[in-house]
Amino acid sequence: MKKQLFTVKDMMQITGITKRALHYYDKTELLKPSKIAPNGYRFYDQEALANLQTILLFKEMNFSLVEISRIMTFSKEEQKEILIEHRFTLVQKRQKLETIINQLDEYVKGTDLYHLNLFQDSPIHTIQEQYELEAKLIYGDTEKFREYEQNAKKLSETGTERANEQFSENMERVFRELAKHKEKSPDSAEVQKLISIWSSNLEQFMVCDAQILICIAEVYTTDSRYINYFKQFGGEDYLEFLNKSIVYYVRNKEND
Repeated sequence: MKKQLFTVKDMMQITGITKRALHYYDKTELLKPSKIAPNGYRFYDQEALANLQTILLFKEMNFSLVEISRIMTFSKEEQKEILIEHRFTLVQKRQKLETIINQLDEYVKGTDLYHLNLFQDSPIHTIQEQYELEAKLIYGDTEKFREYEQNAKKLSETGTERANEQFSENMERVFRELAKHKEKSPDSAEVQKLISIWSSNLEQFMVCDAQILICIAEVYTTDSRYINYFKQFGGEDYLEFLNKSIVYYVRNKEND
């Protein structure tokens, strides 16, 4: 029986590969034609077709062409071992992708950036770490920030995580309560009581002097990340109300 040879067009029709890709595989010696006619036409036998199907399978499995070229030189058993290892890598990528999708959904729903669980297995710092490093750059040379760092060091990793979660919940509760009173004057007793709770929450981690509290009030109204976060409680009028309430609280404490 005459050996079956396939033209480039045949290979394209059978597998769906492009002519350009076949020529590239030839150029890089990933898949050489079984025969080249005097007129330059390329022909592939059934073994070459099987090799191409294997290459396309590995490519679909997210191997690079460089990796595929190396794998194609291995025995079937060696290829099997590589595939088992690659499966583990794909599972990890799937888990990370699921996390990204979940966090994307949370962000679309309105969860602020600080509470997103991203960059856990990345050289990029987590959002929480980025905030802490930013604060260190801004306030690191102050006595109050050094007090905060000393208090944070006393907590275990789990304790720190729980403390941060509790802090976030407490702050959100205060901000929601303040939203209910935003039609009142910033110096009203109800508003100032809530600002006092807000300040107490901060002082769980550091001793907040007037300068730091005023700085935080200013950041709330100028930093786009905080502005976006506070949109869930109200518009610009809420931020203005919050800023005035904090400033009044600080000035009133200074006069006591």
